[in-house]
Amino acid sequence: MSVKPYKGFEPKWIKEPAPKDSYRSIFRWGDPDFVKYPKESLYKMMKDVFKMTDEDFSHYEGDTGFEKVVLDKPSLMEEKHIEAFRKIVGADNVSTADYDRLSVAYGKTGYDALRLRERRIDSLPDVVLYPSDKEEIKAIVDYCVANKIPLYVYGGGSSVTMGVEPVKGGVSLDMRRNFNKVIAFNEIDQTITVQAGMSGPKLEETLNDAVKLFNAKRAYTCGHFPQSFEYSSVGGWVVTRGAGQNSTYYGKIEDIVLSQEYATPIGVIKTSHYPREATGPSLNQIMMGGEGTFGVLTEVTLRVFRYMPENRKRFSFIFKTWEEAMEAAREMMQCECGFSSVFRLSDQEETSLMLKLYNVDDTPLGKLLEKFGYKDMERCLFLGFTDGEKGFSKNVAKNIKKIARRYGGMSLTGYVCRSWEKGRFNDPYLRDTMLDFGVITDTMECSVNWSNMEQVHLDVRKVCKALPNTVVTTHMSHCYPQGANLYFIFITRMSDADEFKAYHATILDAIQKSGAAMSHHHGIGKMFGPWLEGSLGRKEYGVFKALKNYFDPDYLMNPGGTLGLDTEEDEKKFLRDDIK
Repeated sequence: MSVKPYKGFEPKWIKEPAPKDSYRSIFRWGDPDFVKYPKESLYKMMKDVFKMTDEDFSHYEGDTGFEKVVLDKPSLMEEKHIEAFRKIVGADNVSTADYDRLSVAYGKTGYDALRLRERRIDSLPDVVLYPSDKEEIKAIVDYCVANKIPLYVYGGGSSVTMGVEPVKGGVSLDMRRNFNKVIAFNEIDQTITVQAGMSGPKLEETLNDAVKLFNAKRAYTCGHFPQSFEYSSVGGWVVTRGAGQNSTYYGKIEDIVLSQEYATPIGVIKTSHYPREATGPSLNQIMMGGEGTFGVLTEVTLRVFRYMPENRKRFSFIFKTWEEAMEAAREMMQCECGFSSVFRLSDQEETSLMLKLYNVDDTPLGKLLEKFGYKDMERCLFLGFTDGEKGFSKNVAKNIKKIARRYGGMSLTGYVCRSWEKGRFNDPYLRDTMLDFGVITDTMECSVNWSNMEQVHLDVRKVCKALPNTVVTTHMSHCYPQGANLYFIFITRMSDADEFKAYHATILDAIQKSGAAMSHHHGIGKMFGPWLEGSLGRKEYGVFKALKNYFDPDYLMNPGGTLGLDTEEDEKKFLRDDIK
């Protein structure tokens, strides 16, 4: 990453690649050769907020993870089972090696990163399998059920909810190596069917290159771009009900999925492939969001869209207050003139950080904002872009501009949006460079209505801010006429895993108490599981239990608290009287 040279003291940012067999290659984000670290003005701001000095950044806080992975936890799987798996997937696709087992043990939440830096191995599969087709997965599921072996699935590995953690050992399916093929492309129906291990970048590259690969008439896009895009999988999107940053136009994954196929303990389950139907409750919707607790997702058919990047219209505006910005955003979503693709509004604290992160403070524009009454820690940044047919895209952008001006928004042109686009997928790399010095960054999000948005914003931020010297930023994204997703990012000085988990739990408490949905797109996993029943209500949650007992009565599919399904009663969180 290119950053202007520091004029003063520069921390010893770790810029060399993580060795392939190291702990660091597992706990750090993404491309081992890519590094991102704060520019000097941002570094100085963080020092001030966290009450740190240059001395604190002259040495590393704890283990940086460059050592080779060597564990003292041998596989507990009986040899007869390992031999059976070799017959199913081939000897080369079965591993009990230390590195392979640890590489699928954790996701990417801060709790995972801190535990790995502490060399704390709470969970580990006994064997890792690399299936190639759905018949192999069906055979694996059947064998695990017959022999009462826990089964987990590792897709892209970007879970921030302990969704993939094999807390009961057993088998972990690593989908990255072999399970990533295109099954079918149908230009007439405008669909593509892929194996669940297909990565986001490979899917998008395939669709963009449809003319060459499938003799299609035009290029296509999936329209699904989560921040974890580069290291996420289609299966992960589906089982967690994920959302991409362009979801305001293209929809969440449940709007994009047409059909699914699962290998379950009771056999193969296929959902229908029609755009809409009235045949009772939707099996497609029932299966999505199951997070592997009903079975293993093998194939997905997705709706695809015409790829027309030349029609994109970028915009960014600055508002004087959060209240005015929220009113403007609500009108943009309710005016019935079409939706933009990216639609992102940052609160006061995030705006202050973003203007530094995306270099606006280094331009003449940064000085003009104060002059025109857009004050730091009061002003709010709104940015995004439109997609679609040329006339549609242009008209949506025109109406957004008109509404923004009506509510006092000043145009910052497309410059800020372009800066955001450059960093939209690599901002997570900042976490690792800061965590080397004991400063952790993590995220939480929830779904709200317009009518309770401000109260949820205040309630959750208050709890996050209860920890002194903490940066807490919030943005509104994934918007709808009825509400939006509120996305909280907290940055604080912390290097103890248990301390982090306790702090994280207070935020989950606040979200449940506020009446917001526990998650908009991250899913639930095992980390949020104890709060789910207390959020939905006992009778409502009983439907999930009934489904689990139907598909997996022995609780072998992703066991250990995923969706709270086998969580002990005394561990569940019931914090709202209205839903008990």
